[in-house]
Amino acid sequence: MARIIMDLGTGVSMVVLLLCLTTHFCMLPLAEAVWFTIPSTGTKCMSEEIQKDIVVLADYYVVTEEGPQLNTVSVKVTSPYGNILHHNENATQGQFAFTAEESGNYEACFWMVSKHKEEATLSLEWKTGIAAKDWESVAKKEKIEGVELELRKLEGAVEAIHGYLVYMKDKEARMREVSERTNGRVAWYSIMSLSICILVSLLQVWYLKRFFRKKKLI
Repeated sequence: MARIIMDLGTGVSMVVLLLCLTTHFCMLPLAEAVWFTIPSTGTKCMSEEIQKDIVVLADYYVVTEEGPQLNTVSVKVTSPYGNILHHNENATQGQFAFTAEESGNYEACFWMVSKHKEEATLSLEWKTGIAAKDWESVAKKEKIEGVELELRKLEGAVEAIHGYLVYMKDKEARMREVSERTNGRVAWYSIMSLSICILVSLLQVWYLKRFFRKKKLI
């Protein structure tokens, strides 16, 4: 009887621990807004390495300051291959969303449009993967709530981590292949350079011996 009570208590403790872990995990900030300054002349860019098929959602707005007129900015978001994913001009705020079609660095560039000489402060909240997912819509669609919703969030986080690890493993394999191919080319180049040096040295010795014999110096 005591053993049954202990097993029951252990099971309840595990459930409580799981609930605490999921609650604290979901309370962690998965995305935070970043404030940065855009110069009156020039462009300020931010980039992030994103793997394929990852959802990206970002909100941006010019931080309001005391003054007669709010500064406006232009925005351009490009893919690793230079494709324009979002372009907005004379904006004080906006949003862009896309699904990454290829892995690599995605870049968002901002520059001033207004004629003010003062710098502008911009707030950018960049969400990727599980942080960009609308969990409220998921809960309404699948009619889940409470602990079940938290478990779904935890499952999504585990899948995101697994996908990222697979992506890093593939990237490491590609980098190792490139490194081995480069090392092979360097080795062949070294052998060719050494061979050319030896050949040139032999030709120089042969030419000098012929020259001295012709001049009857040896």
